[in-house]
This record gives sequence, structure tokens and C-alpha cells, in this order.
Amino acid sequence: QVQLVESGGGLVQAGGSLRLSCAASINIFSINVMAWYRQGSGKQRDLVAALKKDGRTYYVDSVKGRFTISRDNAKNTVYLEMNSLKPEDTAVYYCNTHGIFPPPLIGDRNHWGQGTQVTVSS
Repeated sequence: QVQLVESGGGLVQAGGSLRLSCAASINIFSINVMAWYRQGSGKQRDLVAALKKDGRTYYVDSVKGRFTISRDNAKNTVYLEMNSLKPEDTAVYYCNTHGIFPPPLIGDRNHWGQGTQVTVSS
């Protein structure tokens, strides 16, 4: 089972930017889909963005044009570049693998990393 470690979160003002990283314990080249999710306080864990190994991407409407998902197979790392951050982007962000593209909008995987906290102040 692949281990995923998220990092890069922090406190940022509205309009600012962050880049999240997700380091995998295995070679991600063959993984069909890598995805980022987020979970706000008291909310469910929702899909944010997904990247298929053929390069196709998927973004939920609320982050389109602001977030970019990418992968570096040589580093076994997936990134989420987040720009023009809004207070409503505040959440714990997680990455995970999936076999379906795009993945379901609600995070349905059984195993998750510790996530990385993103807090956007107004």
C-alpha cells in the first residue's frame, strides 16, 4: 500500500498562494490517478483536483482557474499550486490515489495520510 505524505500548508492571507506537495513511497508513474482532497472543519472530505497519468486534469468548479495539479514522476511527488486563495479554501488538504477518473467528488478511499492544514485569513 502506498504511503502518502502531504506538506506545504500554512497560514496565508486572502489572495495569496501556496504550493502543496504529496510525496509517495512508491513510483507513481504507473498510478492511474492522483488527486487532492480537502476537508473543512465539520465537513466531509471533498475532491479538489485530479490528474490522470495521461495528463488529463479535473478541477471542481470552485478552484478552476486558481489551482493547478501536477506531478513529478522522477520525484514521486504530486503538487497542488494554489493561487488567489480565499477564506473558503481553508481546510486540511489530502492527496490520494484512485482508479477512476475523475474520482468521486466525496473522498471514498480507506486510507489517508495526515494531511496538511491550509488556513486563509480574510
